[in-house]
Amino acid sequence: MKIVIVGPAFPYRGGISDTNHRLAEALIEAGHVVEMVTFTLQYPKFLFPGTTQYHENEMHFNYLVERKINAINPFNWLYVGFYLSQKKADLLIFRYWLSFLAPCLGTIGWVVKCFSKTRNISIVDNMIPHEPKFFDTLFSKYFLSAMHQLVSMSDKVTKDIQRFTKNKDVAYAPHPVFDNFGAAVSKDEARIKLGLDLDKKYLLFFGFIRKYKGLDLLIEAFNKLILEKNDIHLIIAGEFYENELPYKMLISDFKIENKVHLFNQFIPHDEVKYYFAASDLVVQPYRNATQSGIAQIAYHFEKPMLITNVGGLAEIVVQDVSGVVVEPNPISIYEGLVHFFKIEKDWIEGVRSQKKRFSWENLVNAIEALYAKN
Repeated sequence: MKIVIVGPAFPYRGGISDTNHRLAEALIEAGHVVEMVTFTLQYPKFLFPGTTQYHENEMHFNYLVERKINAINPFNWLYVGFYLSQKKADLLIFRYWLSFLAPCLGTIGWVVKCFSKTRNISIVDNMIPHEPKFFDTLFSKYFLSAMHQLVSMSDKVTKDIQRFTKNKDVAYAPHPVFDNFGAAVSKDEARIKLGLDLDKKYLLFFGFIRKYKGLDLLIEAFNKLILEKNDIHLIIAGEFYENELPYKMLISDFKIENKVHLFNQFIPHDEVKYYFAASDLVVQPYRNATQSGIAQIAYHFEKPMLITNVGGLAEIVVQDVSGVVVEPNPISIYEGLVHFFKIEKDWIEGVRSQKKRFSWENLVNAIEALYAKN
């Protein structure tokens, strides 16, 4: 097929951009011809909570990546829709994760739907945003109406989709392993690189920081943990997308500054491996979630996880096989950490056994099967 992926791509950074590029590679490996159409403007600066939306380094691809979409210009949406309809692609794959973009992507989808025979399929990351807004339902229904079929990457998202629409085919394929961050390095090499002690145990909280990610819950649990296990440290690696002061004050109030290693920045692709290699356990103390890109990075680097039983996270980790599943509160997280370090076992084999479930081939097969229903 001739396929166009519509959504974030280089020079935009972030998990959805990364997975779009990895999906393009997987589709090409399966024999398809792939192009990508991304944004000239994705978010106005005043709406973006981080320091920058863009990669610092140049990247090159063996397929066409075009910057065409202005997320806040309705005339542009019509233009891009007509432009894509003229490409005569067999399939457009839209990524959907935020209702703010529903008018833009939905309008593009409707124009393509009306003026071509191209099929519109959306991979839905989030049907309901982690931080809901009053317009979510109206905007999301509009976007869905422009799609022919849908792909979800968790049972939670499938159920959310079914709340919005009953007459669309929905295929399920779990979020594939994030295997585009290079090969793992040794634990010692990683710790030397990051300036960490070689003889401690390390928890890792990775990714941008917002309230729903529950970092404050982890800090409280960690403070209780180190009263019993003094050789454990916490790595926090990611950019704050909200005020960082409450988190720093919590660390200060607990007097654990010497055991918390804060890397307050966006972690470049070529450095991600060091943070995961340095850690013994990846912790995702989320208050709410759908699927998790961080978990799929952990699977790539074969690291066990502690996750909270929210959204689709519990679908990813098997209790006492690839990690520990707890409730989203400090006491449960603390008890889960104690449980993890009490069990003397080789967690790596359990992680490897589960890693096989999360292949890019599964996602490609789900997309092809949907298209075959055309």
